[in-house]
Amino acid sequence: MTGIIRKPVARQRGAVLAEMALVTPILLILLLATGELTRAFIDHNTLTKAVRNGARYVAANAFQGTTGVVEVSATLENEARNLVVYGFIAPVAGTAPVLPGLTLTDITVLQIAGTNNIQVSATYAITGILGPMLPNFYGGSGTSTIHSLRAEMTMRAL
Repeated sequence: MTGIIRKPVARQRGAVLAEMALVTPILLILLLATGELTRAFIDHNTLTKAVRNGARYVAANAFQGTTGVVEVSATLENEARNLVVYGFIAPVAGTAPVLPGLTLTDITVLQIAGTNNIQVSATYAITGILGPMLPNFYGGSGTSTIHSLRAEMTMRAL
């Protein structure tokens, strides 16, 4: 009968621990980066949909009577801004914006001169969740993780 030759187990325990110490930070960084990109994609998608709704609203209500003249009044502009930021034309006090930190001043509504086109655009600054941790982790003054998302929609007045 032949015996099974066994390798010493004690030597491999240290190797596994060393490999785990090397691979774990890389996997954590990949996991957090995936989360950051996913959140940025969702925020951009939400912003784009909100701007599209605002542009559609302005395009549908910009004609003044049956004259065929397109005019974006101050009231229509404010309603469109409210629609983009809050999701409602006349939001109730205390309504939360569709994206945290999005304000009415981030929205631009204008009529393109010489055309019947309406343009609604928005800029939104997103910050990464890793930004506050990076200065403490590396001991430096900080890493800026603020990025600007921009959504723009142009539609012809109906």
